Amino acid sequence: MKKYLVEFIGTFFLVFTVGSTVIAPGAGPLAPIAIGASLMVMVFAGGHISGGHFNPAVTLSVWLRGKCDSMDVLPYWIAQIAAALAAALIVLKIKMPGAAQPLALAGWKPAFVAEFLFTFALCWVVLNVATSKGTAGNSFYGLAIGMTVMTGAFAVGGVSGGAFNPAVATGITVMGLSLWSNLWVLLAGEAAGALAAAAAYRLVNGGD
Repeated sequence: MKKYLVEFIGTFFLVFTVGSTVIAPGAGPLAPIAIGASLMVMVFAGGHISGGHFNPAVTLSVWLRGKCDSMDVLPYWIAQIAAALAAALIVLKIKMPGAAQPLALAGWKPAFVAEFLFTFALCWVVLNVATSKGTAGNSFYGLAIGMTVMTGAFAVGGVSGGAFNPAVATGITVMGLSLWSNLWVLLAGEAAGALAAAAAYRLVNGGD
């Protein structure tokens, strides 16, 4: 139960930070730094208890890698999505009504590619810095994971919304930062990225 609570807390503050910094008045162009930092500190805080996933796509890739118990996958997903919904509802309460401006996608293909690439990057980094024997006991894993999200948000945030996380995708949709019609594109790209990262990790680190 402690693991699920940690996943809830970490995901909550990640999604809450996304809404608080992106919806005006927010952090403007510096929002990706705050978002990446919030993930970094939550990973450092809870990684030793739950693994610090805070992302259903990461849970999927870590499970496929063999470092997440099958019995934990569904409870992790439930905790992560519940946290995203709770964070989104609180953001809506404290921000001005109508302040959220939804991103209109130029097309589903660019958004799918953006979410696929940086979900792949995020899961690839998590698998290599937080689950690999070669990096066991390191002290940089939280920074590496947070900076991956920050980089992705700067790089393709204007293309897809920069979720790279089904919980974040759900949260930004509830908050009005992304249209409901966009949700399937984000989720599909994220699932594909998680699967591809797990496959790539197995190919490169098959003996691990």
